[in-house]
Amino acid sequence: QVQLVESGGGLVQTGGSLRLSCLASGSISSFNGMGWYRQAPGKQRELVALIMSPGSTSYLDSVKGRFTISRDNAKKTVYLQMNSLKPEDTAVYFCNYFDYRGGNKYDYWGQGTQVTVSS
Repeated sequence: QVQLVESGGGLVQTGGSLRLSCLASGSISSFNGMGWYRQAPGKQRELVALIMSPGSTSYLDSVKGRFTISRDNAKKTVYLQMNSLKPEDTAVYFCNYFDYRGGNKYDYWGQGTQVTVSS
């Protein structure tokens, strides 16, 4: 079992910045990935950014150049630095952890944190 605790959401004006944090605990695998998803009202949940244990990253096209995902030295905490925020970034942001055990993929989710960007 893996538990995820998120923090850092809030209300910010267009062009502002926020930093989201996600602390993982429990049975952490040596081979894992962590990422951030978001879901706006009435829309599908989408992957915003992903970082793997070796440190490779990928981003949703609409946030490239504005958002940066990173991990701590223990690979148990993931951050999402969000700059130049836009109203369309408004959503609930969810932390995700996944690993592979016995040939199967396991996913765990945080509770979500609200990000609201005002015009």
